[in-house]
Amino acid sequence: MNNDTIKGNWLQYKGKVKEQWGKLTDDDLDVVAGKRDQLVGRIQERYGMARDEADKEIASWETDHRYTW
Repeated sequence: MNNDTIKGNWLQYKGKVKEQWGKLTDDDLDVVAGKRDQLVGRIQERYGMARDEADKEIASWETDHRYTW
């Protein structure tokens, strides 16, 4: 998958991410910019959870929304 596709997917799913993790700010989502590792870090930071827990939440969300990075 090329960068344009990833960016396109991210723009499409950005609102859904914010619905799922409402503590994330628009600035957080701009920094994430479709990078999974950045999203894990931001969720970990905002929700005070362990990295592996944040990773599992994202994996579940990816499955539910059929999102690919």
